[in-house]
This record gives sequence, C-alpha cells and structure tokens, in this order.
Amino acid sequence: MTSTNQNIEQLLQLCQSGNQRAQLEIYNRYNKAMYNTAIRIVKDSFIAEDIMQESFLTAFTKLNTLQDTNLFGAWLKRIVVNNSIGYYNKAVKQNEVSLDSVIYKVEDDNGINENEQNNEKVKLILDAMKTLNPNYSLGLSLHLIEGYDYEEICEIMNISYANCRTLISRAKDSLRKKLILN
Repeated sequence: MTSTNQNIEQLLQLCQSGNQRAQLEIYNRYNKAMYNTAIRIVKDSFIAEDIMQESFLTAFTKLNTLQDTNLFGAWLKRIVVNNSIGYYNKAVKQNEVSLDSVIYKVEDDNGINENEQNNEKVKLILDAMKTLNPNYSLGLSLHLIEGYDYEEICEIMNISYANCRTLISRAKDSLRKKLILN
C-alpha cells in the first residue's frame, strides 16, 4: 500500500472523529476534480461550487457508510455526479434552464491539463460538444470524460440500458457530423 493511500485512510479516520484539519486536507486534495465534474454537468460555475461544497458535507457526514476507504475518491465523485444530475433534472423540470445556459461555457478550469488545452483538436471537440442536445452532451461527458460505463450512466440518467446505448451512439454520430462540418 502506498503512503498516499495510507494517508487517505488515516485522514478519513480523523475525519470520522470530526477533525477539521483532516477534512480540510481531504477537501484540498479532491475539490478541483469534484468541481470539474460538477461544472461539466450543471454548466454554471456558482452552482457547481455549491454542489461541490454540499457533496463534501454529505461525504463527511456519511463517511461511516463508506466500506472501503481506498474507494473514497470514486465514492465522492459519485455523490457529486448524483447531486449535479439531481440539480440539472430539477432545473429542467422547472424550466429554469434556458437554451443558452444548456450549451455550457468552457471555463479555464475545465479539468483538461494545460498541454491538452493548447491542442486544437481537443478545443474543437469540446466546442462541438457544447452545441449538442443537452442529453447527448451529458451522456458523452459521463461516458467519455468521466469514464462511466453504460450501466452507471443508466442509473445516473434514469434510463434503460438500451436507451443509454442508443443515446451514446446517437450523441457520437451527432458529434462526428458536427466535427466533419468544421
């Protein structure tokens, strides 16, 4: 076991006992990645920040339910994704999401390292993804960027396996067509 994993385990034990320094250390290690996950789904930096904060609070209060501390990062990411999807679905139901806000604006801090940001192909693909149908954009982000498999996407988006495969396939086709036009 690496010292980083041991540190995480020790920090999580301290977090369970309410140690605020340990909580801050965990927050500092994971906040940027969790923010990036949230912003790709909700497409608003202020809301993504709120979701990230709320997700950390949820994680710290429910830390005793985590069975394997080695999976903390994945568990936290799942909380962020679920909270982001919940917000997104609620906003869509209330018709609070305008078309302009659905087409997300790429932030400087969008989870892609600086070397890749300079790559024109990456920029072109991200720009094309912004113009996709919101469900296509969400599905592709979860599948290609976040790395979720079809079963996980089915749970997150609350759709059947067949619908998920169709959605991802159509989203890829739509993205391909947009990229050919450019």
